[in-house]
Amino acid sequence: MSAPLLFSPLPLRGLELAHRAWVSPMCQYSCDPVLAPGVPTAWHLVHLGQFAAGGAALVFTEATAVNAAGRISPRDTGIYNDAQESAWRGITDFIHTHSEVGAKVGIQLAHAGRKASTWWPFSGQSGSVPPADHGWATVGATAEPFDSFAAPRAMTEAGIATVVADFGAAAARAVRAGFDIVEIHAAHGYLLHQFLSPLVNTRSDGWGGSESGRFRLALAVIDAVRANVPAVMPVFLRISATDWSDGGLDGASSVRLARAASARGVDLIDVSSGGAIPGARIPVGPGYQTSFAEQIRREAGVPTAAVGLISSPEQAEHIVASGQADAVFLARELLRHPHWWLDAAQVLGADVPWAPQYQRAARRPG
Repeated sequence: MSAPLLFSPLPLRGLELAHRAWVSPMCQYSCDPVLAPGVPTAWHLVHLGQFAAGGAALVFTEATAVNAAGRISPRDTGIYNDAQESAWRGITDFIHTHSEVGAKVGIQLAHAGRKASTWWPFSGQSGSVPPADHGWATVGATAEPFDSFAAPRAMTEAGIATVVADFGAAAARAVRAGFDIVEIHAAHGYLLHQFLSPLVNTRSDGWGGSESGRFRLALAVIDAVRANVPAVMPVFLRISATDWSDGGLDGASSVRLARAASARGVDLIDVSSGGAIPGARIPVGPGYQTSFAEQIRREAGVPTAAVGLISSPEQAEHIVASGQADAVFLARELLRHPHWWLDAAQVLGADVPWAPQYQRAARRPG
C-alpha cells in the first residue's frame, strides 16, 4: 500500500502541519453572556483539547468575534479584551503540550454583521435577541435585514475603518494568545461576505458597486491582519465560493478573490459556500463543495482546503490525492468521533502516534 497523501506533511509559510485532515471551526455557544461575555470556558478547553489527543494536526476555534457587536450570539467567543486573550492562552498551551503529532492551533476571526445578536441553536428560540436578553443593534453592508432578523444599520466609513482596525487588533491578540494560524471568516453570510456578495451589497460608494468595491473590505481586513502577525505565520481565508443563486458569487468570482487575497498574503483558501441569502437551494451531499476548492486551486494557483460533509478516511484521502484540495476540514464527523485520526490512520495504512495515556487501546488483535 502506498503512503496516504492525507497523512503527509503540508508546509505553509513558516509552519509545517503534520498532516492534512484538520478540525473545522464549529460554534459551541458556550460562553456566559452575563458574567464573562466572549470568554472561552472549560467546555472549550475540553472540546478543542480532545481533538489534539485524538491526533489532529490543526485545531481551529469556532468563529471568534473581533468586537462585541460581531458575535453571532450572546454566547459566542471573542478575542477583543484581556480576559478572552488570557483564556485562549490556556487552551493553546494545552493543545501544544498534549499533542503527540505537534498539533497547531488556529483561530477564526469573525464579525457576523447583520447575522449577529441571534439566538443560539439550542436556546429554544429563533431570530434576533432583544436588548433585554443581552442582544444588541447590528450593522451590515446595507440596512437590509437577513430574513426575519432585526434590520441592521448600514455601516459608515468610520464604522468600516473601526472594524478593519478591530480585525488587526484581534490578530495581534491571537499571536499573544499562542495561536499558530489566523483565519479570516468571509463566508456564510457574515459581515465580510455581506460586502462581497452582489446579492447583499447594493452600496453605491467605494465599498460596493463594482467587484473591486465589493472586494475592498475583505482585502483591507487581510492587510490589517497580515500587518499584525509575524511574517512566518500563515493566514487563511474562509470564503463562500458560491451564493447558490443567480447573480451572486460564483466559482469565477471566487477565483478572482482568491488571486487578490493571495497577493495580499493569504496562504490558503478555506472553501465553503452559501449563507448570504435565505432560501438558496443548496445541493447538500458528501463533498458537495469540493469542486469549488479544486477550481480555485487550479485556476488561482492558491492552496485550498475542502470542507462540507467529509467523513470517511477514504473520502478525505481521495479529495487530497486527486488534487481537489491540499487539505480537508472535518466538522460534524469529529463531534461523533473526536479521535477520528487514530482510526483513519489504521484504515489508510499510516502511522499516527497515540497519546501515552491511550496507547493500550492501540494494540488491536490480529
